[in-house]
Amino acid sequence: MTCQKPSPVADCEDQADSGVEKYQRYIGRKFVFLLITGCLLVALTMYSVAVGAVDIPLDDVLATVFLGEEGLYKTIIWNIRLPRVLTGIVAGAALAMAGAVMQCVLRNPLASPFTLGLSQAAAFGASIGIVVLGAGVMQSSSTSGVIVSNPYIVTTCAFLGALIGTGIIVALSALTRVSPEAMVLAGVAIGSMFGAGITAIQYFADSVQLSSIVFWTFGDLGKTTWTYGGIITLVTVPIMLYFLYNRWNYNAMEAGEETAKGLGVNVKQMRMVGMVLSSLLAAVVVAFMGIIGFVGLLAPHIVRRLIGSDYRFLIPGSALVGGLILMGSDTVARTLIAPLVLPVGVLTSFLGGPLFIYLLIRGYRK
Repeated sequence: MTCQKPSPVADCEDQADSGVEKYQRYIGRKFVFLLITGCLLVALTMYSVAVGAVDIPLDDVLATVFLGEEGLYKTIIWNIRLPRVLTGIVAGAALAMAGAVMQCVLRNPLASPFTLGLSQAAAFGASIGIVVLGAGVMQSSSTSGVIVSNPYIVTTCAFLGALIGTGIIVALSALTRVSPEAMVLAGVAIGSMFGAGITAIQYFADSVQLSSIVFWTFGDLGKTTWTYGGIITLVTVPIMLYFLYNRWNYNAMEAGEETAKGLGVNVKQMRMVGMVLSSLLAAVVVAFMGIIGFVGLLAPHIVRRLIGSDYRFLIPGSALVGGLILMGSDTVARTLIAPLVLPVGVLTSFLGGPLFIYLLIRGYRK
């Protein structure tokens, strides 16, 4: 650093202090964003537990959840709403983190489990597990389309389906150097192929199985139980810790593949592991919730818009915003035309569709 006379030492110290203060403000804004988002998530959680076909006073919710009081609403809160709300938060966080990491390792702002066809691939695998391997009990009712009797088989099949889609995407990215727009078109093709596979399974199913599998693929949190939420959490938390551990590697990859290699990052390994783990997150969510579109696209772009692309904060920020989006959408779906409950996947698609079009238009204008 070049210092100006007449007091070079003092000038250098002033410049260093100014740089430190700027960095502290830079970091402070991001921590404030995470804190505010976390508080909003807690507040929305309490509100979501309180509202529905039967409205519950907020003080009863707080007393039941935090004080363990017995009451009229205990069954509704602990057996129906709380597992649904908490699982929605974790599932939204999982999809959002998967989208953030995919966008980094593929260098593609349009990447997400849904737009790249991985959700459809996972749904195809899960459909095979439910219908062909008999891992689910099919029923047709207003509250549940499929009761999964063996969630481990369904999750494994969903993961294998998503892994096949991941292999295609990684091969296209590494071997052909396709553009982001072409990658999205490849995702459309992948989703179409696996969608055709789901249709074939439906064609050979009986009427009850057909109605059940269609209902299951809508994307709905109504099938949630504490067990399902626990499985999703057990998968999501270790993967989130891995993503956070590699936050600096993702920052390096964000600057470009050559820059990352110059800093000692094994780009191929990071890309492969990131895609596999992101696929696992998508597969687990799809296995229990059905296809929920655009959360993995919406959340990372919202966070980038507000606090930038520093993955130290983008990953946890995307997780918080993803939980807000999915849980908030489910709350609207439950209350918009109560007592009828809309599939949450319908609302997330309505939110994500305009953003997807906007990103495409912005990309072509550059």
